Amino acid sequence: MASFSIENFGCRATEADAAALLRELLASGLALVAEHASADVVVLNTCTVTAAADAQAREAVRKIHRANPATRIVVTGCYAQRAPEELAALDGVALVVGNSHQAEIPSAIRELHAPAADFVPLARLDDDAMSLARGPAKILTGDIFVQTSVQVASASLAGADRTRPILKIQDGCNNRCSYCVIPFVRGRSRSLPPDVVVEEVRNLVAAGAKEIVLSGINLGSYGRDLAPRAGLANVVRRILDETALEQLRFSSIEPQDVTEDFVALVASSDRIAPHFHVPLQSGSDRILRAMHRWYRAEHYAERVKLIRRLLPDAAIGADVIVGFPGETDGDFEATAEFIERLPFTYLHVFSFSTRPGTEAAKLGAAAVPLQVIRERARALRSLAEQKSAAFRASQAGRTLRALTLARAGDDWTEALTGNYLKLRIPGRHPANEWHEGRPN
Repeated sequence: MASFSIENFGCRATEADAAALLRELLASGLALVAEHASADVVVLNTCTVTAAADAQAREAVRKIHRANPATRIVVTGCYAQRAPEELAALDGVALVVGNSHQAEIPSAIRELHAPAADFVPLARLDDDAMSLARGPAKILTGDIFVQTSVQVASASLAGADRTRPILKIQDGCNNRCSYCVIPFVRGRSRSLPPDVVVEEVRNLVAAGAKEIVLSGINLGSYGRDLAPRAGLANVVRRILDETALEQLRFSSIEPQDVTEDFVALVASSDRIAPHFHVPLQSGSDRILRAMHRWYRAEHYAERVKLIRRLLPDAAIGADVIVGFPGETDGDFEATAEFIERLPFTYLHVFSFSTRPGTEAAKLGAAAVPLQVIRERARALRSLAEQKSAAFRASQAGRTLRALTLARAGDDWTEALTGNYLKLRIPGRHPANEWHEGRPN
Protein backbone atom coordinates (compact mmCIF):
# COMPACT_ATOMS: atom_id res chain seq x y z
CA MET A 1 0.00 0.00 0.00
CA ALA A 2 1.43 3.41 -1.00
CA SER A 3 1.82 5.95 1.78
CA PHE A 4 1.19 9.69 1.58
CA SER A 5 1.53 12.87 3.59
CA ILE A 6 -0.26 16.16 2.97
CA GLU A 7 0.47 19.80 3.73
CA ASN A 8 -1.78 22.80 3.23
CA PHE A 9 -0.92 26.43 2.56
CA GLY A 10 -3.32 29.36 2.66
CA CYS A 11 -6.82 30.28 3.74
CA ARG A 12 -9.70 28.42 5.36
CA ALA A 13 -11.05 27.49 1.94
CA THR A 14 -7.80 25.71 1.07
CA GLU A 15 -7.87 24.07 4.53
CA ALA A 16 -11.32 22.71 3.69
CA ASP A 17 -10.05 21.48 0.31
CA ALA A 18 -7.10 19.75 1.99
CA ALA A 19 -9.35 18.12 4.57
CA ALA A 20 -11.65 16.82 1.84
CA LEU A 21 -8.67 15.57 -0.15
CA LEU A 22 -7.24 13.84 2.94
CA ARG A 23 -10.47 11.95 3.50
CA GLU A 24 -10.67 10.93 -0.17
CA LEU A 25 -7.09 9.67 -0.20
CA LEU A 26 -7.74 7.59 2.92
CA ALA A 27 -10.94 6.23 1.40
CA SER A 28 -9.01 5.23 -1.74
CA GLY A 29 -6.81 2.91 0.32
CA LEU A 30 -3.67 5.03 0.69
CA ALA A 31 -1.94 5.08 4.08
CA LEU A 32 -1.36 8.39 5.83
CA VAL A 33 2.04 9.04 7.45
CA ALA A 34 2.96 12.05 9.56
CA GLU A 35 6.38 12.84 8.08
CA HIS A 36 7.06 13.84 4.48
CA ALA A 37 10.43 12.07 4.63
CA SER A 38 8.79 8.66 5.03
CA ALA A 39 5.98 9.15 2.48
CA ASP A 40 5.88 7.62 -0.99
CA VAL A 41 3.81 10.60 -2.13
CA VAL A 42 3.65 14.12 -0.67
CA VAL A 43 0.63 16.24 -1.57
CA LEU A 44 1.03 20.02 -1.30
CA ASN A 45 -2.15 22.10 -1.50
CA THR A 46 -0.96 25.57 -2.44
CA CYS A 47 -2.03 29.21 -2.17
CA THR A 48 -1.17 31.96 -4.67
CA VAL A 49 -2.63 35.07 -3.06
CA THR A 50 0.85 36.62 -2.73
CA ALA A 51 4.30 36.14 -4.19
CA ALA A 52 5.40 35.04 -0.72
CA ALA A 53 2.83 32.23 -0.83
CA ASP A 54 4.25 31.06 -4.15
CA ALA A 55 7.79 31.17 -2.76
CA GLN A 56 6.72 29.20 0.32
CA ALA A 57 5.33 26.42 -1.87
CA ARG A 58 8.47 26.26 -4.03
CA GLU A 59 10.69 26.12 -0.96
CA ALA A 60 8.56 23.28 0.46
CA VAL A 61 9.07 21.30 -2.76
CA ARG A 62 12.83 21.83 -2.63
CA LYS A 63 13.06 20.89 1.03
CA ILE A 64 11.04 17.69 0.57
CA HIS A 65 13.05 16.68 -2.48
CA ARG A 66 16.37 17.26 -0.70
CA ALA A 67 15.26 15.18 2.28
CA ASN A 68 13.87 12.30 0.19
CA PRO A 69 14.66 12.38 -3.55
CA ALA A 70 12.64 9.19 -4.09
CA THR A 71 9.33 10.63 -2.93
CA ARG A 72 6.91 11.82 -5.58
CA ILE A 73 5.50 15.27 -4.99
CA VAL A 74 1.99 16.17 -6.10
CA VAL A 75 1.23 19.89 -6.17
CA THR A 76 -2.36 21.11 -6.30
CA GLY A 77 -4.38 24.17 -5.29
CA CYS A 78 -4.43 27.77 -6.49
CA TYR A 79 -0.74 28.08 -7.47
CA ALA A 80 -1.05 24.84 -9.44
CA GLN A 81 -4.06 26.25 -11.28
CA ARG A 82 -2.36 29.58 -12.01
CA ALA A 83 1.14 28.47 -13.06
CA PRO A 84 1.33 24.69 -13.54
CA GLU A 85 4.41 24.73 -15.80
CA GLU A 86 6.35 26.74 -13.21
CA LEU A 87 5.73 24.05 -10.60
CA ALA A 88 6.24 21.15 -12.99
CA ALA A 89 9.77 22.39 -13.68
CA LEU A 90 10.83 21.87 -10.05
CA ASP A 91 12.88 18.78 -9.23
CA GLY A 92 10.84 16.15 -7.41
CA VAL A 93 7.44 17.21 -8.72
CA ALA A 94 5.73 14.25 -10.38
CA LEU A 95 2.24 15.68 -10.85
CA VAL A 96 0.64 19.15 -10.90
CA VAL A 97 -3.15 19.21 -10.53
CA GLY A 98 -5.15 22.42 -10.79
CA ASN A 99 -8.24 23.21 -8.76
CA SER A 100 -10.20 22.22 -11.84
CA HIS A 101 -9.22 18.54 -11.41
CA GLN A 102 -8.69 18.01 -7.68
CA ALA A 103 -11.33 15.28 -7.60
CA GLU A 104 -9.05 13.13 -9.77
CA ILE A 105 -6.03 13.22 -7.45
CA PRO A 106 -6.64 9.85 -5.71
CA SER A 107 -6.85 8.06 -9.06
CA ALA A 108 -3.86 9.96 -10.38
CA ILE A 109 -1.77 8.95 -7.37
CA ARG A 110 -2.72 5.31 -7.87
CA GLU A 111 -1.46 5.69 -11.45
CA LEU A 112 1.81 7.06 -10.07
CA HIS A 113 2.35 3.70 -8.40
CA ALA A 114 0.92 1.50 -11.14
CA PRO A 115 3.32 -1.40 -11.84
CA ALA A 116 5.19 -2.01 -15.06
CA ALA A 117 5.10 1.52 -16.40
CA ASP A 118 6.00 5.06 -15.75
CA PHE A 119 3.09 7.28 -14.85
CA VAL A 120 0.54 7.81 -17.60
CA PRO A 121 -1.99 10.56 -16.86
CA LEU A 122 -5.40 9.35 -15.76
CA ALA A 123 -6.99 11.91 -18.05
CA ARG A 124 -4.61 13.69 -20.38
CA LEU A 125 -7.55 15.58 -21.90
CA ASP A 126 -5.91 15.84 -25.31
CA ASP A 127 -8.96 17.72 -26.58
CA ASP A 128 -8.51 20.38 -23.89
CA ALA A 129 -6.12 23.15 -24.92
CA MET A 130 -5.39 23.98 -21.27
CA SER A 131 -4.39 20.43 -20.37
CA LEU A 132 -0.65 19.98 -20.66
CA ALA A 133 1.85 17.17 -20.32
CA ARG A 134 5.33 18.57 -20.69
CA GLY A 135 8.66 17.83 -19.06
CA PRO A 136 9.34 15.37 -16.28
CA ALA A 137 6.14 16.15 -14.38
CA LYS A 138 2.60 15.62 -15.61
CA ILE A 139 0.10 18.48 -15.53
CA LEU A 140 -3.61 17.98 -15.13
CA THR A 141 -5.58 21.19 -15.30
CA GLY A 142 -8.33 22.86 -17.26
CA ASP A 143 -10.75 25.76 -17.46
CA ILE A 144 -11.83 26.58 -13.90
CA PHE A 145 -14.71 28.68 -15.20
CA VAL A 146 -16.61 25.59 -16.34
CA GLN A 147 -16.90 24.43 -12.73
CA THR A 148 -20.50 24.60 -11.49
CA SER A 149 -20.36 22.74 -8.19
CA VAL A 150 -18.56 22.77 -4.87
CA GLN A 151 -16.56 19.66 -4.08
CA VAL A 152 -17.28 18.23 -0.63
CA ALA A 153 -16.22 14.94 0.93
CA SER A 154 -18.44 13.15 3.41
CA ALA A 155 -17.47 13.94 6.98
CA SER A 156 -18.36 10.39 7.98
CA LEU A 157 -15.19 9.10 6.31
CA ALA A 158 -12.21 8.11 8.41
CA GLY A 159 -9.91 10.98 9.17
CA ALA A 160 -12.64 13.58 9.66
CA ASP A 161 -11.45 16.43 11.86
CA ARG A 162 -13.66 16.63 14.94
CA THR A 163 -12.14 19.83 16.35
CA ARG A 164 -13.51 22.94 14.66
CA PRO A 165 -13.80 21.37 11.18
CA ILE A 166 -14.15 23.73 8.22
CA LEU A 167 -17.11 23.20 5.91
CA LYS A 168 -16.70 24.98 2.58
CA ILE A 169 -20.18 25.83 1.32
CA GLN A 170 -19.20 28.31 -1.41
CA ASP A 171 -16.36 28.56 -3.89
CA GLY A 172 -15.24 31.06 -6.52
CA CYS A 173 -15.85 34.79 -6.77
CA ASN A 174 -17.61 37.04 -9.28
CA ASN A 175 -15.90 40.21 -8.02
CA ARG A 176 -12.84 41.60 -9.77
CA CYS A 177 -10.79 43.41 -7.17
CA SER A 178 -7.84 44.83 -9.09
CA TYR A 179 -5.19 43.17 -6.89
CA CYS A 180 -6.72 39.71 -6.58
CA VAL A 181 -5.88 36.65 -8.69
CA ILE A 182 -8.19 34.28 -6.79
CA PRO A 183 -11.24 34.57 -9.11
CA PHE A 184 -9.03 33.37 -11.96
CA VAL A 185 -7.91 30.24 -10.09
CA ARG A 186 -11.21 29.51 -8.30
CA GLY A 187 -13.74 30.35 -11.01
CA ARG A 188 -17.24 31.75 -10.73
CA SER A 189 -19.16 31.85 -7.48
CA ARG A 190 -21.01 28.62 -6.81
CA SER A 191 -22.73 27.18 -3.77
CA LEU A 192 -23.36 23.86 -2.07
CA PRO A 193 -27.14 23.25 -2.07
CA PRO A 194 -28.78 23.92 1.33
CA ASP A 195 -29.91 20.30 1.75
CA VAL A 196 -26.31 19.16 1.26
CA VAL A 197 -25.02 21.77 3.72
CA VAL A 198 -27.45 20.60 6.39
CA GLU A 199 -26.57 16.95 5.77
CA GLU A 200 -22.83 17.68 5.97
CA VAL A 201 -23.33 19.52 9.25
CA ARG A 202 -25.26 16.51 10.59
CA ASN A 203 -22.42 14.21 9.49
CA LEU A 204 -19.82 16.37 11.22
CA VAL A 205 -21.87 16.56 14.41
CA ALA A 206 -22.30 12.78 14.33
CA ALA A 207 -18.50 12.49 13.98
CA GLY A 208 -18.16 14.53 17.18
CA ALA A 209 -17.78 18.13 16.01
CA LYS A 210 -18.97 20.74 18.49
CA GLU A 211 -18.03 23.79 16.42
CA ILE A 212 -18.08 24.06 12.63
CA VAL A 213 -16.60 26.93 10.63
CA LEU A 214 -18.54 27.81 7.47
CA SER A 215 -16.13 29.00 4.80
CA GLY A 216 -16.06 30.18 1.22
CA ILE A 217 -14.04 32.34 -1.12
CA ASN A 218 -16.86 34.90 -0.95
CA LEU A 219 -19.08 33.41 1.75
CA GLY A 220 -21.60 36.26 1.76
CA SER A 221 -22.50 35.48 -1.86
CA TYR A 222 -23.65 31.99 -0.84
CA GLY A 223 -26.80 30.84 -2.62
CA ARG A 224 -27.10 33.59 -5.22
CA ASP A 225 -26.33 31.08 -7.97
CA LEU A 226 -28.92 28.55 -6.80
CA ALA A 227 -32.47 28.12 -8.05
CA PRO A 228 -34.44 28.86 -6.03
CA ARG A 229 -32.10 31.46 -4.62
CA ALA A 230 -31.05 30.81 -1.02
CA GLY A 231 -28.98 33.29 0.95
CA LEU A 232 -26.46 32.66 3.71
CA ALA A 233 -28.95 33.67 6.42
CA ASN A 234 -31.43 31.07 5.18
CA VAL A 235 -28.99 28.18 5.36
CA VAL A 236 -27.79 29.35 8.79
CA ARG A 237 -31.36 29.24 10.08
CA ARG A 238 -31.74 25.74 8.70
CA ILE A 239 -28.55 24.62 10.44
CA LEU A 240 -29.84 26.01 13.73
CA ASP A 241 -33.31 24.49 13.28
CA GLU A 242 -32.41 21.10 11.78
CA THR A 243 -29.14 20.07 13.41
CA ALA A 244 -27.75 19.65 16.91
CA LEU A 245 -24.63 21.69 16.19
CA GLU A 246 -23.49 23.47 19.34
CA GLN A 247 -21.60 26.37 17.76
CA LEU A 248 -21.40 27.80 14.25
CA ARG A 249 -18.68 30.22 13.17
CA PHE A 250 -18.12 32.13 9.92
CA SER A 251 -14.78 32.56 8.18
CA SER A 252 -14.91 35.89 6.33
CA ILE A 253 -17.81 38.13 5.27
CA GLU A 254 -17.49 41.04 2.83
CA PRO A 255 -18.61 44.43 4.21
CA GLN A 256 -21.63 44.74 1.90
CA ASP A 257 -22.97 41.43 3.27
CA VAL A 258 -22.75 42.53 6.91
CA THR A 259 -26.34 43.80 6.95
CA GLU A 260 -28.42 44.70 9.98
CA ASP A 261 -30.55 41.59 9.46
CA PHE A 262 -27.48 39.35 9.32
CA VAL A 263 -25.87 40.83 12.43
CA ALA A 264 -29.23 40.56 14.22
CA LEU A 265 -29.37 36.87 13.27
CA VAL A 266 -25.93 36.28 14.82
CA ALA A 267 -26.98 38.22 17.92
CA SER A 268 -30.19 36.21 18.24
CA SER A 269 -28.53 32.84 18.92
CA ASP A 270 -25.93 31.77 21.46
CA ARG A 271 -25.13 28.91 19.05
CA ILE A 272 -23.43 31.36 16.62
CA ALA A 273 -19.97 32.57 17.58
CA PRO A 274 -19.89 36.37 17.98
CA HIS A 275 -17.03 36.74 15.55
CA PHE A 276 -16.89 38.76 12.33
CA HIS A 277 -13.92 38.83 9.97
CA VAL A 278 -14.66 41.66 7.53
CA PRO A 279 -11.97 42.47 4.92
CA LEU A 280 -11.12 46.20 4.86
CA GLN A 281 -8.00 46.39 2.62
CA SER A 282 -7.66 50.18 2.96
CA GLY A 283 -9.08 53.12 4.90
CA SER A 284 -8.44 55.47 1.97
CA ASP A 285 -11.37 55.97 -0.39
CA ARG A 286 -8.97 56.76 -3.24
CA ILE A 287 -7.20 53.43 -2.81
CA LEU A 288 -10.48 51.55 -2.34
CA ARG A 289 -11.61 52.91 -5.72
CA ALA A 290 -8.33 51.83 -7.34
CA MET A 291 -8.76 48.39 -5.76
CA HIS A 292 -12.28 48.14 -7.24
CA ARG A 293 -13.74 47.56 -3.78
CA TRP A 294 -17.50 48.05 -3.59
CA TYR A 295 -17.64 50.32 -0.54
CA ARG A 296 -16.03 53.39 0.95
CA ALA A 297 -14.43 53.79 4.37
CA GLU A 298 -17.47 55.28 6.11
CA HIS A 299 -19.75 52.55 4.73
CA TYR A 300 -17.39 50.02 6.29
CA ALA A 301 -17.30 51.96 9.57
CA GLU A 302 -21.09 51.83 9.77
CA ARG A 303 -20.97 48.02 9.57
CA VAL A 304 -18.40 47.78 12.34
CA LYS A 305 -20.40 50.12 14.57
CA LEU A 306 -23.51 48.04 13.88
CA ILE A 307 -21.74 44.87 15.03
CA ARG A 308 -20.46 46.54 18.16
CA ARG A 309 -23.92 47.96 18.97
CA LEU A 310 -25.72 44.60 18.68
CA LEU A 311 -22.84 42.45 19.98
CA PRO A 312 -20.72 44.51 22.41
CA ASP A 313 -18.26 41.66 23.05
CA ALA A 314 -17.88 40.36 19.49
CA ALA A 315 -14.52 39.78 17.84
CA ILE A 316 -14.09 42.02 14.80
CA GLY A 317 -11.14 41.32 12.53
CA ALA A 318 -10.03 42.69 9.18
CA ASP A 319 -7.58 42.17 6.33
CA VAL A 320 -5.53 45.22 5.32
CA ILE A 321 -3.17 45.62 2.35
CA VAL A 322 -0.32 48.12 2.57
CA GLY A 323 1.66 49.40 -0.40
CA PHE A 324 -0.97 49.16 -3.13
CA PRO A 325 0.47 50.94 -6.20
CA GLY A 326 0.04 54.67 -5.80
CA GLU A 327 -0.57 54.55 -2.05
CA THR A 328 0.77 57.84 -0.69
CA ASP A 329 1.77 58.72 2.84
CA GLY A 330 -1.61 60.43 3.14
CA ASP A 331 -3.45 57.29 2.02
CA PHE A 332 -1.58 55.21 4.57
CA GLU A 333 -2.21 57.75 7.34
CA ALA A 334 -5.92 57.66 6.48
CA THR A 335 -5.87 53.87 6.86
CA ALA A 336 -4.01 53.98 10.18
CA GLU A 337 -6.32 56.67 11.58
CA PHE A 338 -9.38 54.75 10.39
CA ILE A 339 -8.21 51.57 12.13
CA GLU A 340 -7.27 53.49 15.26
CA ARG A 341 -10.79 54.87 15.76
CA LEU A 342 -12.70 51.64 15.15
CA PRO A 343 -13.08 48.76 17.67
CA PHE A 344 -11.10 46.11 15.81
CA THR A 345 -9.92 43.19 17.92
CA TYR A 346 -7.27 41.90 15.49
CA LEU A 347 -5.86 42.56 12.01
CA HIS A 348 -4.26 40.52 9.25
CA VAL A 349 -1.76 42.84 7.55
CA PHE A 350 -0.55 42.00 4.05
CA SER A 351 2.17 43.69 2.02
CA PHE A 352 0.99 44.32 -1.53
CA SER A 353 2.19 41.66 -3.93
CA THR A 354 1.86 41.94 -7.70
CA ARG A 355 -0.19 39.06 -9.09
CA PRO A 356 0.19 38.18 -12.78
CA GLY A 357 -2.90 38.92 -14.86
CA THR A 358 -4.51 41.34 -12.44
CA GLU A 359 -5.21 44.98 -13.25
CA ALA A 360 -2.94 46.14 -10.44
CA ALA A 361 -0.02 44.33 -12.10
CA LYS A 362 -0.15 46.98 -14.84
CA LEU A 363 0.56 49.78 -12.35
CA GLY A 364 4.29 49.18 -12.11
CA ALA A 365 5.16 52.86 -12.49
CA ALA A 366 3.20 53.62 -9.33
CA ALA A 367 4.88 50.92 -7.22
CA VAL A 368 5.59 51.77 -3.59
CA PRO A 369 9.22 51.12 -2.57
CA LEU A 370 9.66 47.84 -0.72
CA GLN A 371 11.25 49.49 2.31
CA VAL A 372 8.26 51.84 2.62
CA ILE A 373 5.87 48.88 2.40
CA ARG A 374 7.75 47.09 5.15
CA GLU A 375 7.68 50.15 7.42
CA ARG A 376 3.94 50.61 6.89
CA ALA A 377 3.27 46.93 7.54
CA ARG A 378 5.26 47.10 10.79
CA ALA A 379 3.32 50.16 11.90
CA LEU A 380 -0.05 48.48 11.29
CA ARG A 381 1.04 45.27 13.00
CA SER A 382 2.05 47.31 16.03
CA LEU A 383 -1.35 48.98 15.99
CA ALA A 384 -3.00 45.56 15.67
CA GLU A 385 -1.15 44.36 18.78
CA GLN A 386 -2.46 47.36 20.69
CA LYS A 387 -6.02 46.67 19.49
CA SER A 388 -5.79 42.99 20.45
CA ALA A 389 -4.43 43.82 23.91
CA ALA A 390 -7.18 46.40 24.52
CA PHE A 391 -9.89 43.91 23.57
CA ARG A 392 -8.43 41.21 25.76
CA ALA A 393 -8.26 43.66 28.67
CA SER A 394 -11.92 44.55 28.10
CA GLN A 395 -12.82 40.87 28.57
CA ALA A 396 -10.78 40.37 31.75
CA GLY A 397 -12.88 39.12 34.63
CA ARG A 398 -15.53 37.57 32.40
CA THR A 399 -16.10 33.82 32.51
CA LEU A 400 -16.22 32.56 28.93
CA ARG A 401 -17.02 29.20 27.42
CA ALA A 402 -14.17 27.91 25.29
CA LEU A 403 -13.46 24.84 23.16
CA THR A 404 -10.20 23.05 23.86
CA LEU A 405 -7.63 22.80 21.07
CA ALA A 406 -4.74 20.41 20.52
CA ARG A 407 -2.02 22.64 22.00
CA ALA A 408 -1.24 22.01 25.67
CA GLY A 409 1.51 22.28 28.28
CA ASP A 410 2.26 20.33 31.44
CA ASP A 411 -0.60 21.91 33.37
CA TRP A 412 -2.71 23.80 30.83
CA THR A 413 -4.70 23.33 27.62
CA GLU A 414 -5.31 25.99 25.00
CA ALA A 415 -8.95 26.77 24.23
CA LEU A 416 -10.81 29.18 21.94
CA THR A 417 -13.77 31.32 22.99
CA GLY A 418 -16.71 32.25 20.81
CA ASN A 419 -15.32 35.76 20.47
CA TYR A 420 -11.97 34.43 19.25
CA LEU A 421 -9.81 34.72 22.34
CA LYS A 422 -7.35 32.01 23.21
CA LEU A 423 -7.33 30.97 26.86
CA ARG A 424 -5.25 28.56 28.90
CA ILE A 425 -7.53 26.19 30.78
CA PRO A 426 -5.88 24.71 33.90
CA GLY A 427 -5.02 21.02 33.53
CA ARG A 428 -4.50 18.69 30.58
CA HIS A 429 -7.68 18.03 28.60
CA PRO A 430 -8.49 16.35 25.29
CA ALA A 431 -9.22 18.61 22.33
CA ASN A 432 -12.86 19.33 21.46
CA GLU A 433 -14.20 19.77 24.99
CA TRP A 434 -16.09 22.75 26.37
CA HIS A 435 -14.61 24.41 29.44
CA GLU A 436 -14.96 27.76 31.16
CA GLY A 437 -12.09 30.15 31.60
CA ARG A 438 -11.16 33.79 32.07
CA PRO A 439 -8.97 35.99 29.84
CA ASN A 440 -5.92 37.42 31.56
